[in-house]
Amino acid sequence: MSMSMSCPPTPCYNPLIMSQPFRAVIFDLDGVLADSEPWWNEIDAKLLAEYGVTYRGEYHRNVLGVSYRLAVEFYKKTFGLSVPTDEMMRRRGEVAADFFAHRIDVFPSTKLVLQELRQMNLHLAVATSSVSASARPFLARHGLAAFFEVVVTGEEVEHGKPHPDIYLRAAEKLGIAADACLVIEDALSGIAAAKAAKIRVAAIPDTRFVNPSDYKKEADYLLDSLSEIPALIRRVSIM
Repeated sequence: MSMSMSCPPTPCYNPLIMSQPFRAVIFDLDGVLADSEPWWNEIDAKLLAEYGVTYRGEYHRNVLGVSYRLAVEFYKKTFGLSVPTDEMMRRRGEVAADFFAHRIDVFPSTKLVLQELRQMNLHLAVATSSVSASARPFLARHGLAAFFEVVVTGEEVEHGKPHPDIYLRAAEKLGIAADACLVIEDALSGIAAAKAAKIRVAAIPDTRFVNPSDYKKEADYLLDSLSEIPALIRRVSIM
């Protein structure tokens, strides 16, 4: 999450956005709470090597934030693989779980931001394309699990991001109306999922991998880091 964006330090607001106060925040995991995006090239390189493919991350942007199924189907088509999709998805989950257990860390501001949001009496959830075997142990290992009332993982919904299912499920499990939720995303596919669910979304593009200008017309708010979220929520609440 680089701080050197073309956007000024204060959030970029869509002037047409609703001013209803937020009651809940739903976080993506990869690239938002977990500094995992640099590792996905290695995860997928290890996965694809098992099927005879040398991969150097050249398609990272094509699979950024999408469901496991869409990522696997993309790789199968791109590299001409005939392996069953479900088998390759299962193996990707196993490889990812190992990385999440031993290598991937959280962003430095994550815990402090979550503490502040809870002090603001907001309901918190995670909605991630990652499988439960990766996401839940990761949250527990970093002392984050207790912050979240709800965790929805990729295998719990039929259609992953960019479909709205995972964010609708998270809002439903929280018992909060979609229009009172705020989604935090780093990927265009996740932003599309939130917008399809009619949920406002703040984007934190990782400038190591994407161009922030691509996000300005997609997200309702454009932020530089997690640490800006509490101020955004306070600002909306007094509009």
